Amino acid sequence: MALALQLGRRGLGRCWPNPAVGCVIVKGGRIVGRGWTQPGGRPHAETVALQQAGASARGATVYVSLEPCAHHGQTPPCARALVDAGVARVVVAVQDSDARVSGRGLAMLRDAGIAVKLGVLEDVAARDLQGFFLKTDLGRPFLTLKLATSLDGRIATATGESQWITGPDSRRMVHAMRMRHDAVMVGGGTARTDDPMLTVRGLGANDQPVRVVVSRRLDMPLMSNLARTARDAPVWIAHGPDADPALLRAWRDLGAKLLACDLEGAHVSPASVLAALGDRGLTRVFCEGGGALAASLLAADLVDELVTFAAGAVLGAEGYPAIGALGVERLRDAPRFELQSQRAMGEDVMAIWHRIEAS
Repeated sequence: MALALQLGRRGLGRCWPNPAVGCVIVKGGRIVGRGWTQPGGRPHAETVALQQAGASARGATVYVSLEPCAHHGQTPPCARALVDAGVARVVVAVQDSDARVSGRGLAMLRDAGIAVKLGVLEDVAARDLQGFFLKTDLGRPFLTLKLATSLDGRIATATGESQWITGPDSRRMVHAMRMRHDAVMVGGGTARTDDPMLTVRGLGANDQPVRVVVSRRLDMPLMSNLARTARDAPVWIAHGPDADPALLRAWRDLGAKLLACDLEGAHVSPASVLAALGDRGLTRVFCEGGGALAASLLAADLVDELVTFAAGAVLGAEGYPAIGALGVERLRDAPRFELQSQRAMGEDVMAIWHRIEAS
């Protein structure tokens, strides 16, 4: 099952709206088939593994990280394919929460006389598939917020100089993290100030994540990097209902997809943005700021994972803070995260934090 989970992670960022599933088929103590969800979501992991196993699948044990699907979509049910292949036993990490599948795939296997075991490495699988479960259950994707700062939490000097606070090892890791998410998201201020590309570079990646900008009024340069490359890699812009119709037409003509979202005060509602992204199939979003967007996501309790890169530099109070105003008056009201891992990244320190669920 550990290998099935490892294989499943190969699909992260590449197979949305489908889950990134891994499958291993074992017979006589030997692996005869293995697979993971392919780019675009098809074929499914079980289909790939069964094709590799061929006739050896009969009487074999199958390890799969998510309950095999039981419904007819664009492909036949994987549970039925396992039955038809004549496997003897199926070991599943976690049950699917999709109402079209939940428990039905397991029942289909059991009804065919196949032995089923559920719950092996369930916690690990549930974490790997959290984006799919959040989209299915709550209608929003898993959100990772990345912050690259000085030791005192600044992202730029008082003059706005920001390239580069962290070193090349950290920046390479950020590209690897982009690759494992369906989309990379920034606020309109960051898009205007930094003119980013938001693509995966230097890793030989072919498929690019969706590039999402949250900009109430769409007031970004029409000659920016994002505008110039909107037809080369997807650009989605989440905007408010009061955006200028001329700018809507201009960005649409450039190839961008426009997502009308609700307002929350003077800004685009972060919950509305994530709901719009989930509605279009995204399961994992990697947010890279800026400060106002980061603050709004934290205030709305929508950050599932926080990734921090801290450089050994101190910029002082006059520098730009990584997170905008949160209005926290009492410590007990501050968003809190639990440290999962920490490691040196060249001359920087990378830490991964997970949201502490409310009790």
